[in-house]
Amino acid sequence: MPSEALSLSQARRVRRVTADRPWVWLTLGWRDMMSNRAISLGIGGALTLFGWALSLLLFESGAQWAILPATAGFFILAPLLAVPLYEISRRAELGQPTTLADAVQPFRRPGGQIAMMGLVLLLIHLFWVRVAGLLFALFFGGVALPSLARLPLAMLQSEMLLPFLIIGTGFGFVLAAVTFAIGAVSLPMLVDRDVSWLEAVTISIEAVLENRQAMALWAGLIVLFTGLALVPFFLGLVVVLPLVGHATWHAYRDLVVR
Repeated sequence: MPSEALSLSQARRVRRVTADRPWVWLTLGWRDMMSNRAISLGIGGALTLFGWALSLLLFESGAQWAILPATAGFFILAPLLAVPLYEISRRAELGQPTTLADAVQPFRRPGGQIAMMGLVLLLIHLFWVRVAGLLFALFFGGVALPSLARLPLAMLQSEMLLPFLIIGTGFGFVLAAVTFAIGAVSLPMLVDRDVSWLEAVTISIEAVLENRQAMALWAGLIVLFTGLALVPFFLGLVVVLPLVGHATWHAYRDLVVR
């Protein structure tokens, strides 16, 4: 699968790829999605419904401030949510058809390595939501919360908006970078191989460090596509999540030496 331009790193656990390689991953991901559109788009639709339900729950409970952090936390949990998509692409690579039961099979494998990786991502997500809540309370704690529709305008009119954005964005960027490094190929690897979650994380970090330009582009494309998908109230996730999930499988296959 990897092109002739790819070269093996000294450690021979990861490959070095060209900076524009993410476009190939997206092309292959689109092919897999179209070949399995019923299951792939169904998974995307189910997660869209989950996003609606979570937003409604937070709104009804009076925690409007948590909607944006929880939405941002989607980037953290996305690698775990895409596990069935990795399995679909793995089986497609082997020429095997996939049912929904086949797609969720990795979650039922013995050893619990995927569950452990999911726990790590969940803890990071909860940590992010907690920090976001503390930052919001620090900068806007003395202000009565308006309705969800008026919340953005109220924040724009506050003199605390700029420091809130600087500190919150800076902290979020660091956390997102760490999460991306540990999750870039670790979960596809756990779907494909019998390795520990710690070994998968280590190799994922190696792959990111060995391919800084390609992975920076890949991370930027994920943020761009997912951000655009979230704008129409999560509707775009029906397509974007399966596309990125399948493409992530091909990123793993390109980056990690078998």
